[in-house]
Amino acid sequence: MPPATSWSDRSVADRNAKHPPARGRLNGSGPIAVIDIGSNSVRLVVYEREARAPTILFNEKLLAGLGRGLATTGELMQEPVQAALAALHRFRCLCEHIGVQSIHVLATAAARDASNGPAFVAEVERVTGVPVRILNGSEEAYYSALGIVSGFWKPQGVVGDLGGGSLELVSIGPRGVGQGETFPLGGLRLQEASGGRIARAQKIVEDALATAKWPTRAARHTFYAVGGTWRSLGRLHLFEAGYPLHVMHNYEMPAEEAIEFCRMVSQRDVESLDYIESVSRQRRVLLPFGAVVMEKVLRAMKADRVVFSATGVREGLLYEMLPPALRKEDPLLSAARELAMLRARSPEHAEELITWTDRLYPVIGIEETDDERRLRHAACLLSDIGWRAHPDYRGEQSLNIISNAAFVGIDHPGRAFLSMAVFYRHAGLNDDALSPRLRELTPTRLKERARILGAALRVASLVSASMPGVLLETGFLLTEDELMLRLPARLAHMDGERLRKRVSQFGKLIGARGTVLPLP
Repeated sequence: MPPATSWSDRSVADRNAKHPPARGRLNGSGPIAVIDIGSNSVRLVVYEREARAPTILFNEKLLAGLGRGLATTGELMQEPVQAALAALHRFRCLCEHIGVQSIHVLATAAARDASNGPAFVAEVERVTGVPVRILNGSEEAYYSALGIVSGFWKPQGVVGDLGGGSLELVSIGPRGVGQGETFPLGGLRLQEASGGRIARAQKIVEDALATAKWPTRAARHTFYAVGGTWRSLGRLHLFEAGYPLHVMHNYEMPAEEAIEFCRMVSQRDVESLDYIESVSRQRRVLLPFGAVVMEKVLRAMKADRVVFSATGVREGLLYEMLPPALRKEDPLLSAARELAMLRARSPEHAEELITWTDRLYPVIGIEETDDERRLRHAACLLSDIGWRAHPDYRGEQSLNIISNAAFVGIDHPGRAFLSMAVFYRHAGLNDDALSPRLRELTPTRLKERARILGAALRVASLVSASMPGVLLETGFLLTEDELMLRLPARLAHMDGERLRKRVSQFGKLIGARGTVLPLP
């Protein structure tokens, strides 16, 4: 684990006394800051607290280009060094202002490869007051892989982290993280080593990857792409495709399509590309070289698909710091519980919905995969996060929050399922207000299950008023053609026309006549 430091107890205490913790935040072990000094960017990320799915409280980067010129001179140039140090002074002030309790500083290829790297690192430590950990290539690959473990649910494949100075490749699967390899193929380094010529860059990449050790075919089905240049490449494709979600994490492309897209990006004038405005100007110059590396990697490893990741080294570091019990948690369910805690009328009721639907699904004959079950549980936890909106817009607001939330551990079809299920819970089973493109993301099986779950949650909301302590006393009984909601005697007066209408609607979805049965 990299060394960390805590700001003085007095300064944190003074800060907390002047500014009590906000009710909209979860506190405890945070805030925690990570400063990542790479070959292209210097970034500060402040996380709310130690968590299985850490929430970003503040995020700022500077594309300082520390690695520029390193391939030819072997040194860090003075101008990017000064720019980086100025950013670090700002980052230090921001951390003190935010009330950061611990800070970690990582440095990668530029700092470890430059002849004047030690002098630069010493100055960084003076500015930040924190020991700097310089990651070697295998450590960088390891933390990148842990970042994928942190951000995906049971990932398996090859992780590639493209920075400004190097490319790290490492396999990942049920047995954990493999032995990582590092290659001098970072965007800045490749641009300089090739003299800016794409044909030359292609040859450099092919020669370097000729020594790569790929896992067995079954273990390299998926390529996880990490790094700012590759995320920019994925964003460009997302906009060009007219994709309905602008969420990069877990955005995926078939490998054949990604290869052709990369070839197009590397061959054309970058400024002439459609939707190039979706990529920052500072990133554009390296885009063709990042495309060259991705194309050659995908060809060499014979991947089937590319999945883009918003998590990497920083999140891998935080994951390693977690207690073992927290590491085992499902990141999607952890994030959904946090959102329920912050926004639902009753987090306890959200938990009751999980148990209630656990009992319901066997009764109505719905079998689930493990992943479908966790999606249902997440939908239960998120079902009431939009309650503060006007009733006419609770479904729409919930859909927008969920479809664009910073969730990890969920693919885009699963994200669409959650959005639709909670939308139906508030807005009814009318699809008119749903984006057709969002429905296209969801397989037929999940679409139908979103409707069934939404209808069930509508029944639960009328039985319980979305408050705890009542719902688990109720349950369903299914006969040959009748679905009965059973109410215990003490809840008999819960029966009513509106409830019966919703039970009837729910019954129709499973081919039964829905009724309410108050028990004597």
